[in-house]
Amino acid sequence: MLAFEEWASVSMKCAGCQGPQGLGFEFSMAFQPIARAATGEIFAYEALVRGARGEPASTVLGAVNDTNRYAFDQQCRVRAIELAAQRAPDAARLSINFMPNAVYEPRACIRLTLETAQRVGFPVSRIIFEFTENEKIDTAHLLNIVRTYKEIGFATAIDDFGAGHSGLNLLARFQPDIVKLDMKLVRDIDTDRSKRVVVRHTLAMLADLGIIALCEGVETASELAALRDLGVDLIQGYVLARPAFERFETPRLAS
Repeated sequence: MLAFEEWASVSMKCAGCQGPQGLGFEFSMAFQPIARAATGEIFAYEALVRGARGEPASTVLGAVNDTNRYAFDQQCRVRAIELAAQRAPDAARLSINFMPNAVYEPRACIRLTLETAQRVGFPVSRIIFEFTENEKIDTAHLLNIVRTYKEIGFATAIDDFGAGHSGLNLLARFQPDIVKLDMKLVRDIDTDRSKRVVVRHTLAMLADLGIIALCEGVETASELAALRDLGVDLIQGYVLARPAFERFETPRLAS
């Protein structure tokens, strides 16, 4: 792992870093807790885009285009880290979604994130960068990004695993710290034997690779009980808490 000063001193620039930074719209973040399935202990919070007054994400994402994509990705990181530094419980991690197609050169494009974390006193070791498995991206470019992030000291996560087109091929080439199983695999898992079989074997594979498994979209106590029986590490979903606008709630998970 390289020290902040070594990365902050990187002088390289890319076209995106030098381009216009204006967004033309305002936004903020909601935060949804991620908990340990067995104990209910809060592990992290996922930052989710919202309008400036809490409007749905669609009202913001609809304004993102090729011209402002880089600036939007950068400012999402800044806003999430600033709010987490002010309001998140001590030791809780922060999971930030990033757009691989908005990262031109990872060593240059990470500078603002590092500068923000240092400015507000939020440890890099508490930041998780997650990307969606079903986003169409150049695999070599993605691998360069996530390997760079891990070298700096960030944790990495694959989101919506099982919903995309790369899946196992990507996992064979790169092992993130966390894999988030797509919510469609979780829905009604308490009554669907096929899903339980798929999830059980997926969990065994991830354990063999040393990867933490997270099941998202858990909505009912019955789904939670089934996932606990299967030995899932982490859970996220309405059974724990809905996203809270600019707040970090600490709900109790039913035993």
